[in-house]
Amino acid sequence: MEFSLDGRTVRYANGGRAHDPTLPAVVLVHGSGMNRTVWQLQTRYLAHHGFRVAAIDLPGHGGSSGPALTSIPEMGAWLAEVIDALDLGPAHVVGHSMGTFIGIEVAAQRPETVASLVLIGTAAAMPVHPELLDAAANNVPHASNLMSSWSFGAPAHIGRHATPGMWNIGGSRALLDTSRPDSLGVDMAACNSYTTALDAASAVTCPVTYVLGELDKMTPTKRAGDLIAATTGAEVVTLKSAGHMMMVEAPDATREAIVAALTGAVGAA
Repeated sequence: MEFSLDGRTVRYANGGRAHDPTLPAVVLVHGSGMNRTVWQLQTRYLAHHGFRVAAIDLPGHGGSSGPALTSIPEMGAWLAEVIDALDLGPAHVVGHSMGTFIGIEVAAQRPETVASLVLIGTAAAMPVHPELLDAAANNVPHASNLMSSWSFGAPAHIGRHATPGMWNIGGSRALLDTSRPDSLGVDMAACNSYTTALDAASAVTCPVTYVLGELDKMTPTKRAGDLIAATTGAEVVTLKSAGHMMMVEAPDATREAIVAALTGAVGAA
């Protein structure tokens, strides 16, 4: 699915079902260098179990027109515009990695557009190693090798993809290798320079659930502590034997955590 926003195409996946305005809306936001397809093992389930779904491609990613946005606050403001354009507000925003910062920003900037947050694989800050930052800007294949290796727990390095015949590491490399020129580097630089996550989180008033991977090397669970503490009444779910790309590595457990959080938020509302 796609629509036009400020003259530029925005692509999103709806899980195979047209939006029913009577159902609660869920917007899924991918991380650096990725696109909407990272949610494919959750999107369809949500769409067929009582939710309106929009797994979006950020500007300059997947099927959305570029260029990529250069700062997290700018991405948060853009996401609010998407929610308004699709008439999804207030939406339950599910973000992964960089997408968690975007979710926090939109909830802080435009609280009326967000019903709840589910933040998957996050931390109070996401500093990027200089080697990875340089590779993301100048040598995407090298960056994709580094990121794919660090993004999965040890079990995923030898198989265990939910889809028979697929390999987690190879799939991640292919997705990053085919990302648009400059988008990955722009994303990594935006994460590296974003230093106000705690301030934004402290301004969030909607329900928040953190979903963390026990084997996450990109955003280790301990690095989420300050962010969790800054978020009033946050719930925390830790997935065992899952790394940073848990929606791919542990799709069933991730889906269950998302559904539980959404169901609780909808019930509370």
